[in-house]
Amino acid sequence: MKHLASLIISAAVLCSCCGNAELARVASGNPIIPVRETGNPTVAWLTDYFPSLNLEAIGPVSVTGGYDNYSVDNGVLTLYGQTNRIGVLSIGEGKCQASVPILPKLTVVQGLTTEEPEEGKIIIRTAVDPVEFLCFVQNRLLPADAVKKIDKDKYALAIKDLPKIKGRSYLRVYASDRKVLLNDLLIPLNNGKPVMDAKALNRHDPHAQVLYSVLVDRFYDGEPANDAPLNRPDVDPRADYMGGDLKGITIKIEDGFFDSLGVNTLWISPITQNPTDAWGQYHNPDTKFSGYHGYWPIYNTKIDNRMGTDAELKELLATAHKHRMNVILDYVANHMHINSPTLKAHPDWITDSLLADGRRNFELWDEARLTTWFDKHIPTLDLERQEVCEAMTDTALYWVQNYDFDGYRHDACKHIPLDYWRMFTRKMKTRFPDRPLWMIGETYGDNELVGSYVKTGMLDAQFDFNIYHTAIDVLGRPDVPMTRLANTIDESLASYGAHHTMGNISGNHDKTRFISLAGGAVSWDEDGKAAGWNRKIGVTADGDPDREAIAFRKALLLEVINLTIPGVPCIYQGDEYGQAGGNDPDNRRMMRFGGLSENEQWLRDQTEELIHMRRSCMPLLYGDYQRIFVNDSILLFSRSYMGEAVVVGINNSPEDVFVSVGGQRLEVPAYGYCIY
Repeated sequence: MKHLASLIISAAVLCSCCGNAELARVASGNPIIPVRETGNPTVAWLTDYFPSLNLEAIGPVSVTGGYDNYSVDNGVLTLYGQTNRIGVLSIGEGKCQASVPILPKLTVVQGLTTEEPEEGKIIIRTAVDPVEFLCFVQNRLLPADAVKKIDKDKYALAIKDLPKIKGRSYLRVYASDRKVLLNDLLIPLNNGKPVMDAKALNRHDPHAQVLYSVLVDRFYDGEPANDAPLNRPDVDPRADYMGGDLKGITIKIEDGFFDSLGVNTLWISPITQNPTDAWGQYHNPDTKFSGYHGYWPIYNTKIDNRMGTDAELKELLATAHKHRMNVILDYVANHMHINSPTLKAHPDWITDSLLADGRRNFELWDEARLTTWFDKHIPTLDLERQEVCEAMTDTALYWVQNYDFDGYRHDACKHIPLDYWRMFTRKMKTRFPDRPLWMIGETYGDNELVGSYVKTGMLDAQFDFNIYHTAIDVLGRPDVPMTRLANTIDESLASYGAHHTMGNISGNHDKTRFISLAGGAVSWDEDGKAAGWNRKIGVTADGDPDREAIAFRKALLLEVINLTIPGVPCIYQGDEYGQAGGNDPDNRRMMRFGGLSENEQWLRDQTEELIHMRRSCMPLLYGDYQRIFVNDSILLFSRSYMGEAVVVGINNSPEDVFVSVGGQRLEVPAYGYCIY
């Protein structure tokens, strides 16, 4: 085995306070997302796993796991050969060593669970007898003999032997029999002891989040004095400003709307200054658009005057924190409006709107994903240029430097080069090392593409659109079997880990409202945007009360899935009561806070009950997922944590179903669910 000599430092440098202090911070800091084998060779950027470290002065780099060889060159690790062992990548040595697992490219089996602690020991039960266990507390590797076999399928880990890290830390357990990789275990610790009660969690525990997506202009008008619709004949009122603002969100926090629903993280749409005139063009009907949505920034460090003021933003954040809620900001890094003073001063900072073959480089999402323009008036920034990337990452960090945000929702991640995310995250973790800032991104694509951004040195999570699209197809379309959803969940857990924080969404501002698809008001094979423009969309096409009732039950099943499988649930405003609508802009109707129909109020009440159940239930937050049964219409799975288990049943058929689980006969009602 070999190391790059420049990364191995002398004993004198290794003992410097600066190096030791930073390595100690990383070793006891937030858990590092594992390295995953991708093939032969596997190539990994060290900054993707240790983003805040100075790679020129960090101490030795070592790898275990049986690889043929490995090298480190300019901070890039290359692993030669493939192995069936769980490896470890470590930086530094002694008490200042920080380590991260390297997961082999094996089939993942959901067969590892925890049981009720016994005599100061964490009890682990496995369906496959492992050859090896690797355990970490934060980023400190525990001794190889930390896990001891006590029965043929039971193992024990002494709680007293865990590092006593003050406050929150996490025990992570990885296991393999060198034929399959078992699901990882995640146990939150408080002062070195397992957390057994969800009341001990707080808003900074990522797995305990329930997100709520707020489209600011369409939420609540708290300050009519800042209303400034364009009121132009060439702008349809549905594409104009409607008056929602920051003050409106604060009012709704104070009146208990979010506390009642149970959400504890608000994702607010972009609030940067957008143009004061109309842009874009849609035909049938002919209309241009205002920038009410916030995705056309003119200035990246100025609050849009129609959204509010500096003082009102600070009031919103302080009020949310008083109510034990996070606020994350939707930020647009891919593009700026063509009239931005930044682009006028630096016209060369954008990508070419023409391809080499003469075609317009517009909306080529996959063919030219790093250079394509979203529209003629919003040029894509050339973030592959160092000076552009430096300037724009600094600009993005303005919002956490000057305001007490808790993180970001990042727009259009796959259209931005990986080096932007590396630079942005490194700056953020270096400049704000003690702030628990959480970041989730938006990328459409397969798990490999989506997961390429989910690394400690880039993003904490992304929205899992593959689960969303599969779930709505299974629940809403005819003849799509539940097995497809079960398999997609398994694929997600294998790709991102059994305890990921990927976002499980009910919908968003770019999707046709699911309830209108489920009820038939919008057909699956039509253009939901055109439908929303050209007819009034409700839940059903014919007003049939039975069909409408079933649509509401299916909408609830989508919330059940999101709130019970691993990941972080995210509700798009209005989905909690079944807001109907086509696609943009019909899916962006003004939020309603009263006057709900009987079905809408029922869904709202059921969703609230589910959210509060999730937030109070350790198995639903940290439990290990295991599929129990699936057929064309039924899915049963369990979530178990430290001896406490929850069984979830989902039934997408018109008949009540009875299923036997562990000798108990469970009823899953028609188009309904059970949680035992």
